[in-house]
Amino acid sequence: MSSGRRSRGRRALRLLSYAVLALVAVFVLAPFAFMISTSVKPADEIYAVPIRWIPARPTLANYRQAFAEIDILRGTWNTLLIAVPSTLGGLLTASFAGYAFAKLRFPGRDAIFAALLSTMMLPGVVTLIPQFVGFARIGWIDTYYPLIVPGATGSAVAIFLMRQYFASIPDELIEAATLDGANPFQTFTRVVFPLAGPAVATLAVLGLKAAWNDYFGPLVYITSPRKMNIQQMIAGTQNAYGGEPAVLMAGASLAMLPLVVLFLFAQRYFVEGLARTGLKR
Repeated sequence: MSSGRRSRGRRALRLLSYAVLALVAVFVLAPFAFMISTSVKPADEIYAVPIRWIPARPTLANYRQAFAEIDILRGTWNTLLIAVPSTLGGLLTASFAGYAFAKLRFPGRDAIFAALLSTMMLPGVVTLIPQFVGFARIGWIDTYYPLIVPGATGSAVAIFLMRQYFASIPDELIEAATLDGANPFQTFTRVVFPLAGPAVATLAVLGLKAAWNDYFGPLVYITSPRKMNIQQMIAGTQNAYGGEPAVLMAGASLAMLPLVVLFLFAQRYFVEGLARTGLKR
């Protein structure tokens, strides 16, 4: 009798967990659903009360107007010029640093790692003015270098995630490579790094997402219209074209599409990487 009650209790707890997760999913997906819905609405349905989640007369005219009024191809290309080198550089830097903190022994390792983690508590706006002044003095304003170099040097979060992943790799693999005559660099490139696929995929998705959605950084450093990224070009329609909500939502939907495709392809590695980097020591 008691075992039956425990079984029913576990079943009820599982159902409650599913209900809570479903509710959270609804809150997370609602803004995206509203964006897609608004992007295919005619003008007279946008401000309808109550909100019409499914348009009565869906149209693709807003997407045609977005292509006509926003240079989406140039904005996408400019964003790729920023996001790809920034992400690749960040992956390389974070991988080397994470491996050093996880598997190498050197004086002050733990203290340096603790100091690195402490930088995560420093708001980005605190360093904005010193960075701007420094980049202005070396002539980097209105170039992509201020947007690429900081990301390519590796963030504390990326180094932490890679360190956590490398710490989960058995030391016996590294010892075996050392006995075979491999130096630390060869051990990293030939033994350890090939095993870090899930962690690399996780950081690649997170890095590309951050660079792709960055609006504040390009707003500060980029002044030439032809160098603006996709987020700046979409936001610029608020002034140039009266801020038509349907066109804005259509542009935002188009800008989000590459990230959705990337996540669908890397989903398995992304979830595995988050689990292993977050649950290990």
